[in-house]
Amino acid sequence: MKLKIKYYPSTIVNNLFTLIFVLIVTVSLWVAPAWSADYNKQSLINEDFSHQDLTDASFDHTNLRDSDLSYVNAAGVRFFGANLAQANLEGANLSYASLESARLTRANLSNAVLTGAYLTNALLNDAVITGADFTEALLSPTTERKLCEIASGTNPTTGRDTRDTLFCP
Repeated sequence: MKLKIKYYPSTIVNNLFTLIFVLIVTVSLWVAPAWSADYNKQSLINEDFSHQDLTDASFDHTNLRDSDLSYVNAAGVRFFGANLAQANLEGANLSYASLESARLTRANLSNAVLTGAYLTNALLNDAVITGADFTEALLSPTTERKLCEIASGTNPTTGRDTRDTLFCP
């Protein structure tokens, strides 16, 4: 007498699904998650971040006074309420960065790319903006008028005139 074992397709699929699920859960417990750099609420005065890729980092309410962020890739990075007074941001890629309520007093933004950046309530008093690209950046009309008084130069990366990107008359 031969014993016949019947395999039903639905049983095979269920068992296969269960096996894959168990493997995924097991592997995910062994692999450490990738976390973005969190610099929120820290005092990083006079720090050197120059030429670094800061993508996915966050600097909300961080004190970066006198820090060197020249030529960083900070596209989409959050600097909400950060103190960037006297910071060197020359040549920085700040495209779509969140700089709301940031303090950029006397900051060097020469040749920085601020395409689509959020600069509402940002303080830009005495900032150096020669060659900066503000295309589609969100600025208050008052700040925009003040920047037009000192705007000059052409951004070497985008080829855009600073005055044109600020819609200066």
